[in-house]
Amino acid sequence: MDTEAQHTERGPSSDAEPDRDSGTEEGPRSVRVSGDSAASGGSEHSADSGHSAGFGGSEHSAAPEFSEETDGAPSWRRTVLVGAACVAFLLLVSHFVAQPFLIPSRSMEPTLQVGDRILVNKLAYRFGDEPRRGDVVVFDGTGSFVREEPEGDPVGGLLRDGAAALGLAEPAETDFVKRVVGTGGDRVVCCDEDGRLTVNGTVVVERYLVPGDQPSAVPFDIVVPPDRLWVMGDHRSQSSDSRDHLGSPGGGMVPVDKVVGRADWIAWPFGRWNGVAGTDAFDAVPAPPAGGHPTGPATSRTGSRG
Repeated sequence: MDTEAQHTERGPSSDAEPDRDSGTEEGPRSVRVSGDSAASGGSEHSADSGHSAGFGGSEHSAAPEFSEETDGAPSWRRTVLVGAACVAFLLLVSHFVAQPFLIPSRSMEPTLQVGDRILVNKLAYRFGDEPRRGDVVVFDGTGSFVREEPEGDPVGGLLRDGAAALGLAEPAETDFVKRVVGTGGDRVVCCDEDGRLTVNGTVVVERYLVPGDQPSAVPFDIVVPPDRLWVMGDHRSQSSDSRDHLGSPGGGMVPVDKVVGRADWIAWPFGRWNGVAGTDAFDAVPAPPAGGHPTGPATSRTGSRG
């Protein structure tokens, strides 16, 4: 009886053991099922993201998509903002410090060539200094070289000015680049009996001229008014300058306050990347007399330096 009872007691316990075993097997099986569900959850995310949101795999698969959306969207905005900031910076620099200008004609050869892009130093005359003889300057010829005209399309003009300020377009038709030959009070005469230019009675040897060009084919004898400039191109036979506007309002003289700046550098093309060469041609020219120049034919004397 005891044996049977023991056997009988062991029977249920032995029957229960498979349950424990099956429970033990079900544990890993349930884990495997969960793993499969988690793996399938990533694929089910595209079909039903709400259903798979509880699985770890779906959380990892959703994160890169959110990162791409948040990182990709501002990328073009950053590019636009950086580009706009660069343009604004260049416009500020060109307005206050140095402005590029495109050379459209042969009037300043050989110093400046057609297609050169020069940088004009706007600070050269900003702090009390004034243009000197021999300086290559850019100026607004409105009222001296060209007549004042009514303004056209303001939007088109603004866009053109912006492109010209960045050196991407030709300068306005009122902007000119020439060399200063006479300043306020100077008497500029061409030519003397030997065909030479004189300033305040001193012969100026202009080595910057195109070889073979004469100082001027048009004779003139002028006294530059105060705060005005007499300007000429280095390629005299190809330059329309103060000589051509003697009968215009202002007599071809450029007001000092119309000077944009001094041409100091050639920035393009790279093969001509250099500073604009200065000249000592006017070093021997004396200051104009305090009482002004006497009337009558000018007499010339040769300077100690050319």
